[in-house]
Amino acid sequence: MADKGGLKSRREFLAEGARTAGLIAASMAAGSLVTRRAEATVWQIDPLKCIQCGRCATACVLTPSAVKCLHAHVSCGYCRLCFGLFRDQRSGNETTAENNRCPTDAIRRAFVEDPYFEMTIDEDLCIGCARCVKGCNAFGNGSLFLQIRQDLCARCNQCAIALACPVGAVERVPVSQPYRMKTEVRR
Repeated sequence: MADKGGLKSRREFLAEGARTAGLIAASMAAGSLVTRRAEATVWQIDPLKCIQCGRCATACVLTPSAVKCLHAHVSCGYCRLCFGLFRDQRSGNETTAENNRCPTDAIRRAFVEDPYFEMTIDEDLCIGCARCVKGCNAFGNGSLFLQIRQDLCARCNQCAIALACPVGAVERVPVSQPYRMKTEVRR
């Protein structure tokens, strides 16, 4: 209430100031939420958490999976023997079906110079089974890793691969940085 001269009492003045401060704080919080929601995200695999369980190949709603194998190092592939390509128990170093780790023959080997070969991945054949990644990490330099190809992804609201991942390696990342490289250091 105002007194006879139209002035507010101290109590009314402070109460009105508190209401105004509360409204300002609420509008700032709402603006912050709108900003966070407006930042688009996509699903991606954190290669530092991935355990190569093979569920990416079968859990994805797409056939073949939107998950593909990538190289972390430019020099990857210039090995004498690639355990991403070859099984650890094999009959020789020929790229025959019984020697290959990949069930779809997605890893190609091209001669560079004796004794080196370049390994490349045919993403059209890759199903994201992680067998090559597991072999590379166990016996090789660990440069192969899995990523969800954003141009292939169906953008599921709740990613089926994320639900199936036993270690929570599939997570939302900002659309401005849609890929998680194996060489990144995250805290």
